[in-house]
Amino acid sequence: MAHVMAAGSKVTSRLDGLSADVVQCVLAAAHALEGGRADHAQQALSGALAARPDHPEVQRLHAGILNLRGDHARALQSMRSALAQRPGDALYHNTFATILADAGNLDGAIAALRRACELQPDLAAAWYNLGILLTRCVRYAESADALRRAVALSPHHLQARAQLADLLRMSDRSDEAIVEYRKVLAERPWTGIAWWGLADIKSVAMNERDSVEIRAALADSRATEDDRIAMGFALAKVLDDLGRYGESLDALAQANAIARSRKTWDASAFDDAVEAIRNAFVPAPVGSRSGLGGELIFVVGQPRSGTTLAEQILASHSRVEGAGELTDLPSVIAEESRRRNAGFPHWVDAMRSDDWERLGHRYLQRTAYWRQGRAVSVDKLPNNWLYIAAIRAMLPQARIVVCRRDALETCLSCYRQYLAGNDYTRTFTDLAAYWRAFDRSVRGMLEQHPTHVHEHDYEALLADPEARIRALLSFCALPFEEACVNFHQTHRTVGSPSAMQVRQPLRRDTARAPRYGALLDPLRIELGRPRFGEPVA
Repeated sequence: MAHVMAAGSKVTSRLDGLSADVVQCVLAAAHALEGGRADHAQQALSGALAARPDHPEVQRLHAGILNLRGDHARALQSMRSALAQRPGDALYHNTFATILADAGNLDGAIAALRRACELQPDLAAAWYNLGILLTRCVRYAESADALRRAVALSPHHLQARAQLADLLRMSDRSDEAIVEYRKVLAERPWTGIAWWGLADIKSVAMNERDSVEIRAALADSRATEDDRIAMGFALAKVLDDLGRYGESLDALAQANAIARSRKTWDASAFDDAVEAIRNAFVPAPVGSRSGLGGELIFVVGQPRSGTTLAEQILASHSRVEGAGELTDLPSVIAEESRRRNAGFPHWVDAMRSDDWERLGHRYLQRTAYWRQGRAVSVDKLPNNWLYIAAIRAMLPQARIVVCRRDALETCLSCYRQYLAGNDYTRTFTDLAAYWRAFDRSVRGMLEQHPTHVHEHDYEALLADPEARIRALLSFCALPFEEACVNFHQTHRTVGSPSAMQVRQPLRRDTARAPRYGALLDPLRIELGRPRFGEPVA
């Protein structure tokens, strides 16, 4: 999302009360932060923080730096202080929204952006950010409207144009999307998200010329770190297509290193968080007694493990609506955390049956749109595996499908995919740690809730599609329909990276790890597997 750290007609007034030296510090910090360089921004702002820590523009920039480093709590504190001093400044609401979104409060972020657009209807950055968040919330029509407003206000807002191309791709209009991506790149060759959007269309065979153009764009001083990350993933895709697997891994390592330098992932802290959730639900709390959730299916799992495919199969059924990657469950959990002034799962012990029922009703209220035309809706947000026990308490009749795929293939696919916000995908060590935490957690859920949690194995599906699809439908209490086997013929908007694959029949040659051979031995070792070519113990 765009912060727009120093732009617009109010720049001068935002700097009122600052000395010339401090103004230079602020402008330098804003420039560095706009490029995603948190360390440079912090260094540039240090003098201003020492001289004027209470100034709203200094606080706003400091909030942006803290947010980029993942310190959302302090970022929000600093930004609220800045906003209290300039409540009528649209740009401050825009920055506030960015921080709220990164902290997981998407509802609050959307409200802040709508306020920014009301205060300054010509602020293209706010319309662009609103479009991005509405896309994340699976509100595609509203997103397209907001992005078009951004482009109308700023015809050269190429990121907004690239995002509109993404919406075309999601809607199975890939030919139109390709044309739009190429137009953007013709005007601004270093637009990273356009290169990645193009690379992520599986039907596009990229070539040596593309690799040369991406390398030139990577060297362009006008490219931001966000551009370089996205272009690195696109370059890796091209090199993979060309069979140059070692070079592809090198490009991925460089792109992931840039992303990791901005925000690291703490495996130990994540393990502690997963364990805290497990402990909070042992023994299982007395949940909702009203039998809520019979009209719901949750599809969870690691990214790139077949969750989109499972949803597509289910959404091909005449009784089922595939809603996509809804953010409503985490939002309901976050609402309760704010209400109780404690993070999840620390308030679980205080919950009573009526409380869980209240949360269940809140989720049903938020997602009612997806059941207007069909009786059953699928919520396919992969990371909801963290909330399986909470789902069981809130919505005891809901069915939860856990998708699994070979660990090596899953981790490699995550490493190769431009997955913004999934910071554990940057190194093989972190990927393996995340997989182990996921594995332990879902195994426990499968044991504790065998009648409402079902394992859907990707490799087993490839080996015997109809049998596995019948088992999936049976678990979901749905009669078999042939359309579910012919899922690739179902036309619907799909917003995940697997949008193109689920529009094609099943293929049995999707394993990529063998192509990389011994190059993936570091990942095999992290996963506790033998090296390439060695027998399995």
